[in-house]
Amino acid sequence: MNQAVHPVDEILPTPKLFTLGLQHVLVMYAGAVAVPLIIGRALKLEPADVAFLISADLFVCGLVTLIQSLGATQWFGIRLPVMMGVTFAAVGPMVAMANVQGGSEGARAIFGAIMAAGIISMLIAPIISRMLRFFPPVVTGTIILVIGVSLMRIGINWIFGNPVGPTAPQIIDPAHAAWLTTVTEGATSGAITGLPALPEGLALAAKMNNPAYAPLGNVLVSAIVLASILLIARFGRGFIANISVLLGIVIGAGIAIAIGAMSFSKVGEAAWFGLITPFHFGMPTFDPIMIVTMTLVMIVVMIESTGMFLALGDMTGRKVDQPMLSAGLRTDGLGTLIGGIFNTFPYTSFSQNVGLVGVTGVRSRFVCVAGGIILILLGLVPKMGALIESIPTMVLGGAGIVMFGMVAATGIRILAGVDFARNRNNLFVVAVSLGFGMIPLIAPNFKMWMPHELHPLIESGILLASVAAVTLNAFFNGATLNESDIKAAAAAADH
Repeated sequence: MNQAVHPVDEILPTPKLFTLGLQHVLVMYAGAVAVPLIIGRALKLEPADVAFLISADLFVCGLVTLIQSLGATQWFGIRLPVMMGVTFAAVGPMVAMANVQGGSEGARAIFGAIMAAGIISMLIAPIISRMLRFFPPVVTGTIILVIGVSLMRIGINWIFGNPVGPTAPQIIDPAHAAWLTTVTEGATSGAITGLPALPEGLALAAKMNNPAYAPLGNVLVSAIVLASILLIARFGRGFIANISVLLGIVIGAGIAIAIGAMSFSKVGEAAWFGLITPFHFGMPTFDPIMIVTMTLVMIVVMIESTGMFLALGDMTGRKVDQPMLSAGLRTDGLGTLIGGIFNTFPYTSFSQNVGLVGVTGVRSRFVCVAGGIILILLGLVPKMGALIESIPTMVLGGAGIVMFGMVAATGIRILAGVDFARNRNNLFVVAVSLGFGMIPLIAPNFKMWMPHELHPLIESGILLASVAAVTLNAFFNGATLNESDIKAAAAAADH
């Protein structure tokens, strides 16, 4: 390798770029398609329209990834190995909007709010980027630690099942449901008399263990994927070790096919080519309240992105200065504007892919450029997207434990460079901020009596931890940036 070329700017051979890029895509794919699935169903769209949302999302994911990693003029792109995807911070507000107004009308209102928020985000990105001095390693490390711990919930749910819905740990006993139906119908028809009126909203409690939650077969497959990744990482050499996550997923997919848990029927039904057209649901509408709400979400996204970019700079050995940070945050806004135009959602850097950079040690941004090209192809070729979509979540769960755990481990390594011995106040910064970050995970209903206008700001544990860490650090240490601390954190993250 030419020593004059920084590892971030190194262009690897094409086969390696493709393989490592595909690994990035597989790591983020489940998270990327989750948001359009959730919002499409909340809007009560037709299945074909929901499928279009997924394709549009993959297409824009790839396009914005190219802008962010490759760069587009001095104004856009942080030029680091960043994969862009739909932010989960916007899911709650968008579902609330969809519940108010569904169908194409609701979609146009959501996309209008997204477009307006994207434009506003581009305008305020330089202001957010000038907050760099508020993010020394004690703050950055804490935020990344909370991001990793928060993401672990996703990986764990991939293994066992979501706590609500068809895979909830407990369901309503069918016998109980049948009894209540019989009584209700009998009281209504007059066949059963003497009963008091049924209370409005009467419902049965879920008390029956759900066989669809945490089946041992799923757990075993996830465990095999996890063990495969660890064995390959331990005994593999060079490139093989670098693609341990991809190989683990391939092994898991092979097992899923063997046991009949993975089908290619959707691949056969999907088309070979599908064009992504702007304004698929019609021209957007612009509701002021929705625009303000989505703008608040984007401020949350940019604060989270700031910590992510700084941590990635530490991991890759390339210092993130104010112009770079401004270009990266401005791309969040541009991606969100493009998302609204192409019928998709707000965009941010995917933290699980930052963890993949830590796992592989490959710092080349052109790996993510390759990943962006693959995502664009997936968006334009539904058959390719269907192939990856067919991978069961139990396979991805084993890989998720590694990937999301690596994000948390990166935060710990950054914190290892912080002086806790001579400055004990740093302990308070980490301890209290970590506690704030855990509130939405441990007590998700803590905001039930608070004004709904505040919910978009406080339902993100990452944001709560970020605000707490920045505030406490400013209180104890002042708003200064210690270059020696930054370098120490970078060295810790690189080893």
